Amino acid sequence: MADIFDVIADSTRRELLRVLLERSIASDHEVGELSVSELVEALGLSQPTVSKHLKVLRDAGLVVVRDEGQHRFYRLEAEPLEDVEDWLIPFLSADFDGGESDDAASTVFAAWSGSGLPAPLRRVADTIEHSADAGTAVGRTVAEASHQVRTVIEGATHAIEEASAKVEKKVIDPIREKLGRRHDDS
Repeated sequence: MADIFDVIADSTRRELLRVLLERSIASDHEVGELSVSELVEALGLSQPTVSKHLKVLRDAGLVVVRDEGQHRFYRLEAEPLEDVEDWLIPFLSADFDGGESDDAASTVFAAWSGSGLPAPLRRVADTIEHSADAGTAVGRTVAEASHQVRTVIEGATHAIEEASAKVEKKVIDPIREKLGRRHDDS
């Protein structure tokens, strides 16, 4: 399964989640589903593009699909986003500048969500073409950092495996060989 931060780093997938969330909130009944064609219409994208992103979201457990004849209906499954929430909470509650932690928390959340920013950052936000670009930048940065960590871990694991193989070949195998000869001589 893909890392949740990699999944939500893509703005199209975040937009799909937003549309599904809106349907879930606005729904008169519990289901809150949208068909693929409704999602295509809401996002103004091609059906193959929407389907590709829905597959990634489905694989990550962020959406649930229900088949009805030839139609597929998707609904939001927010539970996997708890990992993101757990990661964000320390930032949202941190006192970054020694002042009110609410300002820092709202700044981080605003950057993540693309919503309204506090006054000092509004001028910066006004230079961004789309308000969601700030959230995209944060999402991409988190995804890149996550990828870098995984790459380092994979490299370290590979180095450990190589070192183990060398120890096996240069130390363990000769000892086994000597012990085997002694056993054969007796």
